[in-house]
Amino acid sequence: MNENKSDDSRNLACVFCRKNDDCPNKYGEKKTNEKWKLTVHYYCLLMSSGIWQRGKEEEGVYGFLIEDIRKEVNRASKLKCCICKKNGASIGCVAPRCKRSYHYPCGLQRECIFQFTGNFESFCWNHRPVQIIPPNNYRDSLPCTICLEFIEPIPTYNILRSPCCKNAWFHRDCLQVQAINAGVFFFRCTICNNSDIFQQEMLRMGIHIPEKDASWELEENAYQELLQHYERCDVRRCRCKEGREYNAPNSKWEIKRCQCCGSSGTHLACSSLRSWEQNWECLECRSIIYNSGDFQKAKKHALPNSNSMGINDCLLEESSPKLLKQSPGAQSKDLLRQGSKFRREISTILIEIGFQIKKKPKKLYINKANIWNSALDGLKNQNFNPSFTIEVAYINENDKFGREHPGSKQEFLSLLMQHLENSSLFEGSLSKNLSLNSQALKENLYYEAGKMLAISLVHGGPSPGFFSKTLFNCLAYGPENTQPILDDVSDFDVVQVIIRINTATNMDDLNSAINECYNYLKLIGCLKVTRTLSDKYHLVNDILFYHVIKRVQAPFESFKQGLKTLGVLEKIQTYPEAFCSILCHKPEAPSAKVLSDLFTVHTLSDVQALGFWNTYLQTVEGGKSATTMEDILIFATGCSSIPPTGFKPTPSIECLHMDFPIGNKCNNCLALPMTSTYKEFQENMDFAIRNTLRLEKEESSHYTER
Repeated sequence: MNENKSDDSRNLACVFCRKNDDCPNKYGEKKTNEKWKLTVHYYCLLMSSGIWQRGKEEEGVYGFLIEDIRKEVNRASKLKCCICKKNGASIGCVAPRCKRSYHYPCGLQRECIFQFTGNFESFCWNHRPVQIIPPNNYRDSLPCTICLEFIEPIPTYNILRSPCCKNAWFHRDCLQVQAINAGVFFFRCTICNNSDIFQQEMLRMGIHIPEKDASWELEENAYQELLQHYERCDVRRCRCKEGREYNAPNSKWEIKRCQCCGSSGTHLACSSLRSWEQNWECLECRSIIYNSGDFQKAKKHALPNSNSMGINDCLLEESSPKLLKQSPGAQSKDLLRQGSKFRREISTILIEIGFQIKKKPKKLYINKANIWNSALDGLKNQNFNPSFTIEVAYINENDKFGREHPGSKQEFLSLLMQHLENSSLFEGSLSKNLSLNSQALKENLYYEAGKMLAISLVHGGPSPGFFSKTLFNCLAYGPENTQPILDDVSDFDVVQVIIRINTATNMDDLNSAINECYNYLKLIGCLKVTRTLSDKYHLVNDILFYHVIKRVQAPFESFKQGLKTLGVLEKIQTYPEAFCSILCHKPEAPSAKVLSDLFTVHTLSDVQALGFWNTYLQTVEGGKSATTMEDILIFATGCSSIPPTGFKPTPSIECLHMDFPIGNKCNNCLALPMTSTYKEFQENMDFAIRNTLRLEKEESSHYTER
């Protein structure tokens, strides 16, 4: 392809519409293949009714093969445009029994609608989709929210209304220019910033939203000034003799910036920070955040490197025969969204979502022996609001007096996530996908599961860590952009079918394998004619896509709706790399140093007991005790790992004159015993922790067995 437009190419006419206009906003890019002396407008090519995109992006013209383009031109030459009455009308109205054909520019002139999505359908002026808007009381004109020129608030071809904001009206031309400049990742309602509903309606009404990054993101050095780090110590009394601007990395005179605003700084030594990893807020930010009462300082945890997605050797066939071209710098949502501007710490993201949590408390009455049903009852209650502060009270159904005991919210959320992971809503061993449970679907439990996950993440719950990469990719990028793998299939018989087909060595062997599972392939709609041995890869992909994605489409949509609670799903799709670290990966076991730093000493404690405590952590980490680091954390806080947003309140230690330790999960406080020898200290710690956790586990399993 000739990327540089010479004067000669500018004068060449498009083989479809016969026009030499070069107007990308109106007709798409104009491209000329010098070898075959063939010029096309991108939109004329894309919307032609009789051509499919059979090649790769770099083949032919945008993946449309030259031979196919010639065949389509030949087909169109026999069709007369119903508008200009000239031959070459390659686009036809898809309405049943409508025989109108037209050129793309003629269709625009006659106000036809072209949908740049799905099967790329076109509608003539009589059958085009319209916006059905109830009668309104608008007496005066309203401004277009893009160009601000006043327009009559009546939906026509040239005037469109936002589907999410009643008072947002646009010129069609303004919307199209905005869509081309913003791209799919930034094109949204100018009033409420909604993207999903807004883009869906605009695509229906014929607005082309290119699969590319925003034009302002592609400008070289457009945000160069944002890369300049603030390097100045702003504390009242700077102790550095070299001055406030002095910055010595990897020393106590390294400058740490405010984690909230980034526009204030301090030397580590000037604010008594032991390491650069510690959080620090300037006075202005601290006064705003801490006075709100909704913020809890959380330690930063490094995100594990996300592994590359497992992809089969065979390719997944696309449902649509045509694909929108992508700009060189934006070949997929995955690459775009993993750019540096999208990389943020998961704890920061969740804390920001948590700012919408109100101080108004809502108490949930939880039976630990029946965690699932009691949680369902509480969260489905019409008075429950996920943006209220959650308080937990534990009850016992066998208690005749109906007494309640203060409970730990983080312990409750941890137990709930454990139950959810092992529930019948998911299938798989370690990395799980959604199952197909008709009873759960009928009771709307998939929605409730998604809602529980969202609430748990925002309200300080643990990292779920059990999603398969396939399930996560479906949520983050959409099922249509996801390739399942064999490990996603938990049904043994289906696995055997896939392996049998995939290992066929010749056509006779492949046909034999297909005949063996003929009824199954016919049932799931994957039975197709195979002409070459390589067709087995397409067949395997079809089976995988059906079993892992299409089969559970209804549970997935319900689960996804639940995840929209508190805006969690939108954040997952905006910051997929950050959320992948907590949804697809289990946290690492805490080390002795992590636990030692995690628990703070608030009161004057026994020095010997604290020494025993640090030695005990080293003993447990070295495997010289039956207790594990997770056991200690569960005993004190109710969680087996540190939540992404940290603990609230911060775990603490106190020393009491007693023989055995006590864990107060409501306050995340661990009371250490005061003993005369370390041996006695370890024995008492092991005995209390192991037996407490064993009794709690027995109570839980007792209900499950009933």
